[in-house]
Amino acid sequence: MRIALDAMGSDRAPAVEVEGAVGALRELDGDFVVVLVGDRERVEAELARHPDAPRDRIEIVHAPARIEMGEPPAQAIRRKQDSSIVIGLNLHKRGEVDAFISAGSTGAVMAGSVMLLGVLPGVHRPAIGAVLPTSGGYTLLVDAGANVDTRPHHLAQFGHLGTIYAQDLMGVERPRVGLLNIGEEPEKGDERALEAHRLLAGYEGLNFVGNVEGRDVIHHRCDVLVADGFVANVLLKFYESVAAYFVGLVTRAVEESGAQLDTRRIFKGLDYTEYGGAPLLGVNGVTIICHGGSPPRAIRNAIRVASQAVERSMVSHIERQIARRAEAATSQ
Repeated sequence: MRIALDAMGSDRAPAVEVEGAVGALRELDGDFVVVLVGDRERVEAELARHPDAPRDRIEIVHAPARIEMGEPPAQAIRRKQDSSIVIGLNLHKRGEVDAFISAGSTGAVMAGSVMLLGVLPGVHRPAIGAVLPTSGGYTLLVDAGANVDTRPHHLAQFGHLGTIYAQDLMGVERPRVGLLNIGEEPEKGDERALEAHRLLAGYEGLNFVGNVEGRDVIHHRCDVLVADGFVANVLLKFYESVAAYFVGLVTRAVEESGAQLDTRRIFKGLDYTEYGGAPLLGVNGVTIICHGGSPPRAIRNAIRVASQAVERSMVSHIERQIARRAEAATSQ
């Protein structure tokens, strides 16, 4: 397996990417090679800091340019053909690598994945999946920011995309799908929410459990939580900030009291770096999007997520399920 990693994406590139890649090769199971895509001279300099790195499982593909966070995504993809994002995605498109990971511009990674890899047949809108820790396990939030103008049938399809991811990578045999709303009753919400609820409830084989209020997300009311990208991204960032806030509060309280408590172990489940990156579901390939501020641990775990997605043929699974849904809709 060959996994391409944008070595120039994060805020502290390429140091974070190189350290994360070396950590993944040392610590993760699986026979894979990491292809570092970025400025060869800078990447080589960082690799020199890791003399015990398994160099036989590391390759470098030179990409002299970087797409900056503030650049218009689609325009940057067209103009910067020598950027690490474009070169990495083209490696994936040509089949020279099996997955692509980047902590660079989210907009550019999304636009590049759609433009270069293409969208799977029958997929209306690719969506970002983000894992949320809860009191009873993990919940996949879909869409975590790829689309802000979704229609009811888009939301319904997010439920299918999230279900496949939860089955393949989270190990949930029959994922419970919920729709983020302002109340539990089916008649709650605006017209879009009402229609999305009707569609989700009408799909045979989809384990739809109804509307889920924001206060119930933490109680693991569902395994897949469907929402439009605007609301979901607000929820995701609030979730992350609150987790960090409470970790800080408890850590300070423990330090001041002199108590013996392993706060790092307790709050490990709230650390987003434990889940790696967020998959872009619905494109014809495995694209994993990471935070720009990702530490090496997050990069390492993003490589784990990418390798699992490839091993379990997630893209083929999505393609088959979407085609099956389309056939069923046509026959009705």
